[in-house]
Amino acid sequence: MISVDNLAVEFSGTTLFSDVSFVINPTDKIALMGKNGAGKSTMMKIIAGEQKGTRGNVRVPKDAVIAYLPQHLLTEDNCTVFEEAAKAFKHVFNMRDEMDKLNKELETRTDYESDAYMGIIEKVSDLGEKYYALDEVNYDAEVEKALKGLGFKPEDFTRQTNEFSGGWRMRIELAKILLQKPDLILLDEPTNHIDIESVIWLEDFLLNKANAVMVISHDRAFIDNITNRTIEVTMGRIYDYKANYSHYLQLREDRRSHQIKAYQEQQKFIADNMAFIERFKGTYSKTNQVTSRERMLEKLEIIEIDEIDTSSLKLRFPPAPRSGDYPVTVKEVSKSYDEHIVFREANMSIARGEKVSFVGRNGEGKSTMIKAILNEISVEGTCQLGHNVKVGYFAQNQASLLDPDLTIFQTVDEVAFGDIRNQIKNILGRFMFSGDDIDKKVSMLSGGEKTRLAMVKLLLEPVNLLILDEPTNHLDLKSKDVLKEALATYDGTLILVSHDRDFLQGLSQKVFEFKEQRVIEHFETIDAFLERNRIKSIAEINLMK
Repeated sequence: MISVDNLAVEFSGTTLFSDVSFVINPTDKIALMGKNGAGKSTMMKIIAGEQKGTRGNVRVPKDAVIAYLPQHLLTEDNCTVFEEAAKAFKHVFNMRDEMDKLNKELETRTDYESDAYMGIIEKVSDLGEKYYALDEVNYDAEVEKALKGLGFKPEDFTRQTNEFSGGWRMRIELAKILLQKPDLILLDEPTNHIDIESVIWLEDFLLNKANAVMVISHDRAFIDNITNRTIEVTMGRIYDYKANYSHYLQLREDRRSHQIKAYQEQQKFIADNMAFIERFKGTYSKTNQVTSRERMLEKLEIIEIDEIDTSSLKLRFPPAPRSGDYPVTVKEVSKSYDEHIVFREANMSIARGEKVSFVGRNGEGKSTMIKAILNEISVEGTCQLGHNVKVGYFAQNQASLLDPDLTIFQTVDEVAFGDIRNQIKNILGRFMFSGDDIDKKVSMLSGGEKTRLAMVKLLLEPVNLLILDEPTNHLDLKSKDVLKEALATYDGTLILVSHDRDFLQGLSQKVFEFKEQRVIEHFETIDAFLERNRIKSIAEINLMK
């Protein structure tokens, strides 16, 4: 059992959170939730031992192992997959190397009676006691077993880590975590930039193989499926729910309703007492009562209402201009780079108004196919856009295409038209731009802010073919909901590439799977496709011993 006791963090006089206490039990699967900037990642780093709080502490049992997977992977690019995974045993190898070094030093020294010589003997003795107390393990065999269980082939072991996509690099980090046999796994946005197959694998691994888990994620399906407890960080404190994310949302709404009622009753109570004080101040016979009520009001702890989601605005894409019957036609298309074949003899036809998903592991050609459709790269075969097709394209690098000299407001204002122009501030608020933020220049924004702004801009442009390549990577749950609602009512043609299952579900009626140099057409909803892949992933996990 790991306990967080009276934890507080302050920056430059500002309190991020204070007096936070909770316990992590051996089988807890915890979602750490809260708006951006609430302190979730900071709290996780403190639990991981990567950072210190201003006050309070984290109590960890002596032999407990905590493994931390940060938002930005730390996998190095100067070693092989096997070498990187073997770093899980770095502490063991360091002990062994230190003993070897000290023993060699003892062989060459002749000052047998000196304090220095005796000090080395004591060090060797201490290290040896710790090292030989460890279970006898064939570390190479353990690394090999973990990597195979995670889907790596023996020929992958000697490849450099930088040859692998984000999803596979995450699996290397997870191999290190698995080999440590941790009591607690901490994951900060683990599903960002990885493909659906990797997300499904991770989910089933955490459910079937992990002990306690704490995760920060904007992937609703992921956190709903793996968690049984939700800790919300809000307004400098926490609320702890024995429930997954969806149930937590209901409980939180109930909590806010009670807070609002209690707040209103307290305000009436204050007003009544203030009226009494004002009426009888200076009246001798009421002096004690007036003084008593004044003191009571001074000591009264004002009820706070948790931050409100004021985002009731629903957005719709402008009506799509009519296009030809088949906005996208792909015939016998192949693409390769030197010796590397991305896909070969791919065919697809996408009808007007159809919503389709491109799915597959990272590196299998989804983004390449989009570039081929848009005629941004040369390919063998034919890619053709239909009559009167107007394309709205959200690329993974869309943020870099914004004009850096415009403000946030100007960027959106130049594409808005009609009545929607009166709602620009509200629209920007839904995507976390509010107050003075809207007057910031694009050049001053972070990568995530630019991505959100590019998405707002796309929402306002009248197009009849929308192509979205990983649009949700930098969107929080509320912003994703806004986008999903808009896409559900969009009357044009949609091609969607995303690893976010909750976002995908209900949005497409056909799936194109990119796999092993082929593009396979599935005449089923994305929900049915994902369920088939989940069954396969569970079978994979069960093969791990």
